[in-house]
Amino acid sequence: MAVKVTNKKPLFGNRRSHACNATRHAQKPNVQKVTLDNGLKIRISARELRTLKRTSNISVNNVVDNVVNTTANEVEE
Repeated sequence: MAVKVTNKKPLFGNRRSHACNATRHAQKPNVQKVTLDNGLKIRISARELRTLKRTSNISVNNVVDNVVNTTANEVEE
């Protein structure tokens, strides 16, 4: 099972027809599964993954490993 790293949740709103009928609608976040070098699978949003790739000079897997480790430490405490 993949570890969820992101805190993003669906955004809820209404779809509106021409008759102005309201129907509930959810916009789901673009969450992707990424496999790290150590074999760990994580779920991270595409935007966060893109940001990590752009801002880090080192491998994305190393950056994501650090995020997963800090998240796991917070959960244990």
